[in-house]
Amino acid sequence: MIILNKILQLILSLSILVLIHEFGHFLFARIFKIRVEKFYLFFDPWFSLFKYKPKNSDTEYGIGWLPLGGYCKISGMIDESMDKEAMAQEPQPWEYRSKPAWQRFFVIFGGVLFNFILAIIIYTGIMFTWGEQYIKNSDVTTGMYTTGLAQEIGFRNGDRILSFDGFVPDNFNELQVDLIRTQAKEAKVLRDGDTVTVSIDPVYIPAILKAPRMFHLGFPFEVQEVPDSSINAANGLMPKDRLLAINGADCDMFYEAQEVLSKFKGDSIVATIARGGEIMLLPLATDTLGKLQIVFNAKIEDFYTITRKEYSLLSAVPAGINKAITTVENYFKELKLIFSPKTEAYKSVGSFLTIGSIFPGTWDWHSFWTITAFLSVMLAVLNILPIPALDGGHLVFTVYEMITKRKPSDKFLEYAQTVGMLLLLGLMILAFGNDIFRFFL
Repeated sequence: MIILNKILQLILSLSILVLIHEFGHFLFARIFKIRVEKFYLFFDPWFSLFKYKPKNSDTEYGIGWLPLGGYCKISGMIDESMDKEAMAQEPQPWEYRSKPAWQRFFVIFGGVLFNFILAIIIYTGIMFTWGEQYIKNSDVTTGMYTTGLAQEIGFRNGDRILSFDGFVPDNFNELQVDLIRTQAKEAKVLRDGDTVTVSIDPVYIPAILKAPRMFHLGFPFEVQEVPDSSINAANGLMPKDRLLAINGADCDMFYEAQEVLSKFKGDSIVATIARGGEIMLLPLATDTLGKLQIVFNAKIEDFYTITRKEYSLLSAVPAGINKAITTVENYFKELKLIFSPKTEAYKSVGSFLTIGSIFPGTWDWHSFWTITAFLSVMLAVLNILPIPALDGGHLVFTVYEMITKRKPSDKFLEYAQTVGMLLLLGLMILAFGNDIFRFFL
């Protein structure tokens, strides 16, 4: 059921994105009276699941059987169909190639534009419906818990990150992402009351990209429940008790207590406990794993301020625009990593398998629309790249024509389209290869 939910969400999301993108091309083509021969959701090699051509219409609408995208076939345009026979005929007034460059520019740019507009609309809807909630980095006053990789780089448990190369992070949960995006050479942290500089060796960037989570919230060790089956059920521990020290060693944070308890496996300890305004000593026992066999309180809202922002419809619009712009900026930063071989970010490039895996296993509309908005931005940014066969490649040639007043020949455009398709094929092979390696090897 989990896999089915992920597949259904992926197909629905991609269907929305493709329809909107291709509709952008379609709309501007029709505005400039250019014929659109086909408008398809999904690809239809050999056959289609559905097709319909309205009376007195030049356009065939349909649904293909291969759910990997869709297309809008515009008359007189050199595209992925590589219809050389049609291009060999004399240009007709209703064809793309017969229109002035500025009109062709908007026909091409329409897909990217509509994906960006879609992202704004979705983000606006998310802000209006759910608002925003996150934990500010500045509100994590207890410091953080760090993984082995973070400690190898130079971070320590209890550190409070102040900045990455001067960039001040706002969202605690995005610290690792901010570190990657900025490709920071150093981080300023607050450690034991002093500001310390942590130098970040760029050699760690590939490992940081692969690491699931480097920085965690540090939780005070507070008892939520003592099960009846616990070895400490009769030793006086109560819900809301706070552990301050073990055998005199300060360890009021959960990660500190774990480290100290691991030294007393199957032993007895004396715990310093805070209960209300009282401090007391309790003799406790540990099992063979160094556990107290209690349930500790891990409710984020009990220890940290969760910043919540709610929006009216009027205020949600500028918030949605700002979110879309910020997402575009961040995605361009991430693309720079992919095109930098030393970061090895190209190894993280994934196909539909990777995209599908980011959807939750249960249907959640907030997550669905958040991911769809991001994918809409991603589709817009990738398509604007100046690569032949992508919208950006067509735009480069069109802008060149607008500036020089010289139109590239159809033969040159055919060759460029072929090169672009080979590049995209190579990218697809890389993406599927990475997925196969990650999922099956």
